[in-house]
Amino acid sequence: MILDKIDQLLNEVSNLSAQNADEIEQLRLKYLSKKGEITALMADFRNVAADQKKAVGMKINELKQLAQDKLNELKEAVGTQKKAEDAPDLTRTPYPIKLGTRHPLTIVRNQIIDIFQRMGFTLAEGPEIDDDLHVFTKLNFAPDHPARDMQDTFFIETNPSDVTKNVILRSHTSNDQSRVMERQQPPIRVICPGRVFRNEAISARAHCFFHQLEGLYIDKNVSFTDLKQVLLTFARELFGPDTDIRLRPSYFPFTEPSAEMDISCHICGGEGCGFCKHTGWVEILGCGMVDPNVLEACGIDSTVYSGYAFGLGIERITNLKYHVADLRMFSENDVRFLQEFQAAN
Repeated sequence: MILDKIDQLLNEVSNLSAQNADEIEQLRLKYLSKKGEITALMADFRNVAADQKKAVGMKINELKQLAQDKLNELKEAVGTQKKAEDAPDLTRTPYPIKLGTRHPLTIVRNQIIDIFQRMGFTLAEGPEIDDDLHVFTKLNFAPDHPARDMQDTFFIETNPSDVTKNVILRSHTSNDQSRVMERQQPPIRVICPGRVFRNEAISARAHCFFHQLEGLYIDKNVSFTDLKQVLLTFARELFGPDTDIRLRPSYFPFTEPSAEMDISCHICGGEGCGFCKHTGWVEILGCGMVDPNVLEACGIDSTVYSGYAFGLGIERITNLKYHVADLRMFSENDVRFLQEFQAAN
């Protein structure tokens, strides 16, 4: 009876097949595990008559060896197949995956950085989470300035006894400028690109985070004329050689005098259209001469040095170049939208 069972298992094991490692493991458990078929045969071996033990024992050993050899053979076959699947197909094209594109904000950011670097500016980067001291106090913001309110700024940690120790998400990249000024003496010529955060309702025209690029130049005898010429050069490099600029008086806590800069509408050429609200001008940035209080707060002698600063929103510049109707499209990662900028790379 036991010999018939062994012959049956020999026939089964001889014809074993498997497609993957999981199936091989199932076969091993079925035949060679502690509760497997062959182990059960060895337990029954005790009941075999003495004169048959030698023949039955040899058959069981033959079955066990066959099972082990067959499983090893299957493992080798599956391993060879997997290696063949993983091997590179040299007949395929070199770019089987469709290439993506740079994000439009990255495209414009790199263009702006390139323009200012060619004018001698270097890159400076700082933390997105910073203290009030570097985001507001050293930049001449009054203690009760509205920018410090909860409805305008994202607070990480507040310190009621000392407002300068509040930890916040920066609302502009000017914190990079204050950090550069406190660790470096003039001449200073830097641009500070980065992401900023403001507590605003998300809509087609506004978002709670966006990207800025600010510039700072401090040296002896720096004048407003220097600022105007740099900004005119920048505008004509980015929007075309026929671009004109105008500066309108404005107010910022960290500059005095301060100005808003407009460029002539590059769609209508200054004639007036719906895009520029029929004025012929489009606002793109704020600028001004660095307030002496800012210089002194950062350890720079305002009687010896002067400087200018400017700041612009990269989303706004990107809108001017590509006419994107909804700011939210910049952060939704819609592949259809991003594919429109392949030619701009």
